[in-house]
Amino acid sequence: MTPDTFNAFCGSLAHATHVVQWDGADVWKIGGKMFAIGAWSWGAQAGITFKATEIAYDILRDMPGLRPAPYLASRGLKWIQHYGEPGLDEVALKGQLHASYVLVARGLTRKMRASLGLIDL
Repeated sequence: MTPDTFNAFCGSLAHATHVVQWDGADVWKIGGKMFAIGAWSWGAQAGITFKATEIAYDILRDMPGLRPAPYLASRGLKWIQHYGEPGLDEVALKGQLHASYVLVARGLTRKMRASLGLIDL
């Protein structure tokens, strides 16, 4: 997934906001909470990091090209990093990014979800 594809997809999600942090990483948030990180300074292969459900984390963490996200997973958080081949294809990666967005949005307070119009989550 290219930086443009990553940013276009994350930007298409309702109320998603974008900041550049940590040596040029594209960080996407909903309600001020992070749901996706794209690190492009690694050369040919990007590092795309996303939050996962417990079941998805257990499945994805051992797949080739995926790993528990450095720093985040070491603190007990269920975040996966797509860092190499074969990893996930673009459709599956977009599905995981969307699932991360929903997971983070559901964790927002009712007041925040209501203010964003995300009551149905």
